[in-house]
Amino acid sequence: MIGASLFSSAGIAETYLEEVGINIVAANELVQERADLYQALYPSSKMIAGDILNENVFKALVKSTPKKLDFLIASPPCQGMSVAGKNRNIEQMLEDERNYLVFKIIDFIKLKSPDFILIENVPTFFKMVLPYENKRLKVIEILNLLFGKEYNIEANVYDASEYGVAQRRTRAIIKLYLKGKKWRQPLKYEKQITVEEKIGFLPSIEAGEKSKIKWHFARKHSDNHVKWLKHTPTGKTAFENEKYFPVKPNGEKIKSYNTTYRRIKWDEPAPTITMRNDAISSQLNVHPGRKLKDGTYSDARVLTPLELILLSSLPQDWNIPDNTPELLIRKCIGECIPPLLIKNIVAQINR
Repeated sequence: MIGASLFSSAGIAETYLEEVGINIVAANELVQERADLYQALYPSSKMIAGDILNENVFKALVKSTPKKLDFLIASPPCQGMSVAGKNRNIEQMLEDERNYLVFKIIDFIKLKSPDFILIENVPTFFKMVLPYENKRLKVIEILNLLFGKEYNIEANVYDASEYGVAQRRTRAIIKLYLKGKKWRQPLKYEKQITVEEKIGFLPSIEAGEKSKIKWHFARKHSDNHVKWLKHTPTGKTAFENEKYFPVKPNGEKIKSYNTTYRRIKWDEPAPTITMRNDAISSQLNVHPGRKLKDGTYSDARVLTPLELILLSSLPQDWNIPDNTPELLIRKCIGECIPPLLIKNIVAQINR
C-alpha cells in the first residue's frame, strides 16, 4: 500500500508501518531539524519540509504522491488544543491558528481520495470546534458532512498501555475508510507491559554517568535534586520525605503538585511521557530506582534516552543518527504517539 504522512515530526508513528505493508512515499514536517531526522530514518521517502499552509509546499507534497493513494496518516499539531498545564476554553481554541491545520488534511483527502485515513491527536481533539460554513462544528462533524457518503468514519480514544506499550498514553484516533472496505478494531492485550519488563534489564546509572549501551546515559542534575531523590522510594515523591524534601535556596519548602519530583513505579506501565522529560522537577519523570544497602535509592535521575525509547515502544536499535541531539530525541518522544499502537491499529486494515 502506498501512503503519505502529514505533520510527520520525526516519523516515530510510522516506525512499524512497513511491517504491515505500508510504504510512505512522501511526508511533510514544518520544523527543519525534525524533517531532517525523518529523512535520515526514511531515506526512500520524500520529505517536503516547510509550512503546509504555504501553497508551494502543499503543491510539492501533492506532486510527490501518486494520483490515487492507498493510505494517509496525519498528526496535526495538538499544542493549540492541549490541556496539559492550562485550561483552554473554546474561544481560545478558535483563536489558535494551529487548530485550522486540519483543513489542509481535508484539502489533501479531496485531491487524493485515500482508501484508508488515520488522523491522530490528543483526546481533546474530539471536543475542539472550528468555524465551518457559518457554524461552529466539531472536527468529526465536519468530516461527516464532507465525506460521510463516501467513507465510513470512526472516532475512538485508545490507551497505548492496552495495546502492548509500557506507557499509559491516550490518543484520539479518527479512521476514515472507503465504504466497501474493512478496517477492524485492534485487539487489546491480555496484560499490560510494565516498566520492569521493558527497562529493568538496563544497568543502573546515576546522574551524569554514561553506560556502554547506546543512548543509555544520564542527564546531570543539581546536587540538591540528587540528594532529594536518593532518599525517595520507588513510586513516591520527594515531598513525602520527612527530612530530604525539596526546598528553595533560602530553606523554604517548595510548593508544587505531588506529580513532581516523583519516581515512577516498576510494576505498572509508565505514566505519559511529556515534552519536559528532561526535567527532574517535571511530571513523573524520575527513574523508579532500587533500594541500596544504605537505605537510599539508586538512579536519582530522569529517564535516559534509551529508557524513553523503549517505554515508547520503539526498538532498542532504533536507527537514528549517532549525532542526533539528546533534546531533539526527548522532544519528539514527548509528543509522539507510540508506534506499536499505530501498528496494531493499522494491522487491522483488510485489503
